[in-house]
Amino acid sequence: MPDFNKSSSQRYNHYKSLIEQRLASVTDKKLPRGIYEPAEYILAGGGKRIRPLLLILCCEAVGGKSEDALNAAAAIEILHNFTLVHDDIMDNADTRRGRETVHKKWDRDTAILSGDGLIGFAYKFLLLTKSPRIHDIAKSFTTAIIEVCEGQSYDKEFELRKEVSIDEYIMMINKKTSELLKCCAEIGALIGGGTPGEITALKDYALNIGLAFQIQDDMLDITADEKTFGKKTGGDLREGKKTYLLLKALEVVKDPVSRQKLQSVIDNKGVKNENDIPEIKKIYETNGILESCSKAVEDYTTEANSKLDIIKESHAKDMLCWFSGMLLNRTS
Repeated sequence: MPDFNKSSSQRYNHYKSLIEQRLASVTDKKLPRGIYEPAEYILAGGGKRIRPLLLILCCEAVGGKSEDALNAAAAIEILHNFTLVHDDIMDNADTRRGRETVHKKWDRDTAILSGDGLIGFAYKFLLLTKSPRIHDIAKSFTTAIIEVCEGQSYDKEFELRKEVSIDEYIMMINKKTSELLKCCAEIGALIGGGTPGEITALKDYALNIGLAFQIQDDMLDITADEKTFGKKTGGDLREGKKTYLLLKALEVVKDPVSRQKLQSVIDNKGVKNENDIPEIKKIYETNGILESCSKAVEDYTTEANSKLDIIKESHAKDMLCWFSGMLLNRTS
C-alpha cells in the first residue's frame, strides 16, 4: 500500500521547488541596489511557501493545471513577504526565519522601500496569469492587501488597549492571516475554473486553516525551540501582544498573583523582565491554557476539512487534507 504522507510530502517539495524557481526570477535587475538587494534577500529567505502551495492545490482541486497557477502563486508569496518586512519594522524584530530582518541588516528606510517594491513585483507576476477571470483575480488580490493592512492596524491598536475580547482577536486574525489564505483559495479556484460553490467551499476551508494557523503560531511563540522556530521565543510577550493565549488566560485564571502577572504584560506594554516569560509559560501550563489553544486549533482544522466535502475526489483534495494536518502538527 503506498505511503500517502510520503507521496504528498514529495509533491509538496516538488511544487515548493517550482515556486522557488519562479521567485528567483523576480529581481531581474540589480540597480538601484537599495531596492533589489534587499528584495533578493527577502525572497531567498525560505519558509514553507504554504500560501502559494494552497493556491496551486485549490486550482487543481477544481480541475485546473498547476502550471497555470504558478505566476499567481509567486505573486501571493511576494505579497506575503511584503507584509513580513513591514510587520518586522513595526514589531522591531531582530530576526526572521533565523536571519537578520531587513531593517536590521540594512536600515528602516531601505526596508520600507524594498517592501513597497515587493507589491509592484507581486502585481507584475499576478498579471502574467492567463485566465479569462483575470479581473476577478486582481480584485481578490487587491481586496486581500486591504484586509491584511486592516488586520495589522487592529493588531497595533489592540496593543494600546487595556481590554480586548477573544471575539475581537478572532476578527483581527481573520483579516491579518485568514484573508490572504482565502485569497489564495479564491484565485486558485478562479484560475482552475471552479464553480461558485467550489470557490466558496475552498475559501471557507482557507479561512478556518488561517485561524488554526495563527493560534498555533501564538502557541509556538512560547513553546517552540528557538532554532527550529527561527526567532526568540516569548517575542509576543516582550511586545505586549494580546495573543489568544494571553486573552484566554485572563478569562480563565483566578489566582490573584497569577492574574497580576498576566495583567502586567498589558499594563507594562510587554514583559520587561526576561524571568517573567518562563513564569507566564508556567501559568499557561498549570491552568490548561495550552490545552485550550490546542483544542481550538484542532476544532478549526476539523471545520476546515469539513468544507472539502463538496470538492470532487482527487489527489489535490487529498493533499488539502494532508496540508491541514501538516500545519496542525508543525513545530515552526
